[in-house]
Amino acid sequence: MSHLASYIEKKVVILTVDSRMLVGKLESFDNSTNLVLSGAVERVIRAHDDAEDSEQVPLGLYIVRGDNVCVVGLVDEKIENDIDWSKVRGNPIGTTKHI
Repeated sequence: MSHLASYIEKKVVILTVDSRMLVGKLESFDNSTNLVLSGAVERVIRAHDDAEDSEQVPLGLYIVRGDNVCVVGLVDEKIENDIDWSKVRGNPIGTTKHI
C-alpha cells in the first residue's frame, strides 16, 4: 500500500465492496488499508429511469475500513469541477461481496 502515501492530502475517489462511491481528501491510512477522509461525500448515482436527481451526501470526516475498499484513485479536480453530479445517470455497479 505504499502507493497510497503519494495520495495523502489529495482528493481521492474510493469504490467499496458494497458498490458505494466515496470522495474526499485522504488524510491517513494504515497497513490494513483503513482510510481516513476529510470533507467526504458519498455520490449516489441514480438509474436512467429514476425520477430523482443523483446526489452527493455529505459525510464529513469519515473512516473506511480496509476490508471494504476495492479501488482508490486520484480525482482530476479540473474535470471534477466541470461535472454537474446531480445530472449524472448510470447503472448500479453491483457488489463484490461473496454470499
